[in-house]
Amino acid sequence: MLIVVHSLRGFLISAAVVGGAVVAGFLVHAALYSIFHKFARKTGNRFDDVFVRCTESPTKVILPLLLILAFLGATPISARAQGWWRHGLALALIGACAWLAISLLAVVDALIASHYRTDVADNLRARKIQTQTQVFRRIAAAGIVLLAAAVMLMTFPSIRQIGLSLFASAGLAGLVVAMAARPALSNWIAGLQIALTEPIRLDDVVIVEGEWGWIEEITTTYVVVRIWDLRRLVVPLSYFMEKPFQNWTRHRADLIGSVFLYTDYTVPVEAVRRELQKILQSSPLWDKKTCSLQVTDSTEHTVQLRALVSASDSSCTWDLRCYVREKLLEFLQRQYPQSLPRTRAEIAWPAAAAERGGLGPVAGEARG
Repeated sequence: MLIVVHSLRGFLISAAVVGGAVVAGFLVHAALYSIFHKFARKTGNRFDDVFVRCTESPTKVILPLLLILAFLGATPISARAQGWWRHGLALALIGACAWLAISLLAVVDALIASHYRTDVADNLRARKIQTQTQVFRRIAAAGIVLLAAAVMLMTFPSIRQIGLSLFASAGLAGLVVAMAARPALSNWIAGLQIALTEPIRLDDVVIVEGEWGWIEEITTTYVVVRIWDLRRLVVPLSYFMEKPFQNWTRHRADLIGSVFLYTDYTVPVEAVRRELQKILQSSPLWDKKTCSLQVTDSTEHTVQLRALVSASDSSCTWDLRCYVREKLLEFLQRQYPQSLPRTRAEIAWPAAAAERGGLGPVAGEARG
């Protein structure tokens, strides 16, 4: 009976110490972050606000764990039980510290994004820096997770001995691991190459697998392309290092677009050229750089006219091409309807019908 009472007393004291440490940790954390939030609101600095928000959750776990470790010696539990407790708390503390380190990476990412904004007209440098930052952040986060897992495993003596044994045969083990992780490693290396060589950046306009869209997200293993109709195309990172694709905003966002018209041989090219200039002058989409109209081809039925126009980015170029096409067609329909494509045919009457007094032209023209 005395043993049971003594055990119950020890359990209650241990629970009170641990519970008191947890409550004290939460209270200290709440007091500190109440001050931090007030300070961030007072300064109005976005970096202070992001720092407080990103570090609040990890530190809410770290502070109670530190207090439990500090007061664990005051509990009446056995030395063996204390060893188990300290081991478990150390594992949790390693995980919480890794969480805090990843949160600090998010703080750096937000700070860089606030200095290099992409919602401006000339955002090439901003997109370049943000792309590099996001790729390196994800690679660093993956490295932190792997490092934390390795440190956790090394706290187990048996696993440490296994690690030393594997180290003796590292050649074979390394070969097996490299073969198994080849896709992941290739994407990881491709991520480093993309961050350094920049074949693509965030918000670049690309054509991948015949689909036209924008680079929306770059992770450590894949790239998300937002298609013009709001579909998402998910492409492995290694694709952009191994296969050809089109990048319409590699160095500059402005583009030249083409508009093709098929007309009759009687079309007045110079009049259409003057009309193109008037259309572009009246459109705010035109960047006043390129305006050209040429006869680029001719067949037995039609003449091909190609108009070249330019705009500040791919979306404006597309809208401008549609606008120019509509206005040129409207101009031809209104001013030169005879210059629209026509089908000519020659009608020959048989000689016997002509001798019998058949009526009708020997040759004529039919419009189609």
